[in-house]
Amino acid sequence: MNKIGFNVLAWTAAVSDDLFPIIERLKTIGYDGVEFYLGPQEATAYQRMGSFVKDLGLETTAVMTLGADENPVNESAEVRGRALDKIKWAVDRAYDLNSKVICGPFHSAHTVFVNRPADDREYALAGEVLHAAADYAAQANITFALEALNRFECYLCNTMEQLLKLVKAADHPNVRAMFDTHHSNIEEKSYLGALQTIAPVLAHVHISENDRGTPGTGQVKWDDAFAALAAIKYDGWLTIEAFSRNDPGFANAIGVWREFNEPWDIAENGYKFIREMSLKHGL
Repeated sequence: MNKIGFNVLAWTAAVSDDLFPIIERLKTIGYDGVEFYLGPQEATAYQRMGSFVKDLGLETTAVMTLGADENPVNESAEVRGRALDKIKWAVDRAYDLNSKVICGPFHSAHTVFVNRPADDREYALAGEVLHAAADYAAQANITFALEALNRFECYLCNTMEQLLKLVKAADHPNVRAMFDTHHSNIEEKSYLGALQTIAPVLAHVHISENDRGTPGTGQVKWDDAFAALAAIKYDGWLTIEAFSRNDPGFANAIGVWREFNEPWDIAENGYKFIREMSLKHGL
């Protein structure tokens, strides 16, 4: 069965020792791994966390975003240089965590728009930055799993067709793609069509409800999603990404203005749901 992970953004964007008891409980539920946001903590915090999770017998993955001053598609070479430096920094922190995957929409700056559709030059610029960063990541055996976001958070990549174009522009074996059921629920015509498009380069999957609450309690067509994952013989991580207002600064940054479900409800019932759906569809 696919490995099942949980993104601790349901509690906090910070990597700190305060997460230790939460991670211990996630292990008792049955999770195989934990996903962390790569934020501005010191390297020692990541190193302690990496050692702690490894000693528990769990694995880690990581997720990151970029801001306007470190945007890979900016016309300024200086801004793109800062993007490359930030991604390399994230590679170092993922290495501290013992992570082999960095996922997220770090092909462009989150919620930065230019009031027009993306053009080929922007795909080329992002591909150039990502290729250089992937050369660095390859030394640590880390793969990038780039994420397409919905139209309200990103203009470069909303669909798997656009994401595949970006991966091809990067032209590096360590640059691959991820699939998120929340964003695809908004942007794609069907889960099967989207997953068939991205299957050749798919490296990571986020299981996320339409309202970002407990998977299985909303409007996502879960039977379609899991059947499609089984059809393409996906064998990677199924990681729950859900949000709350436990970390107000992060919640404000991503537009979370209410509680969807209590984090432990998401963790406990979400894990059961993924197990049930995986068994049902032979994943």
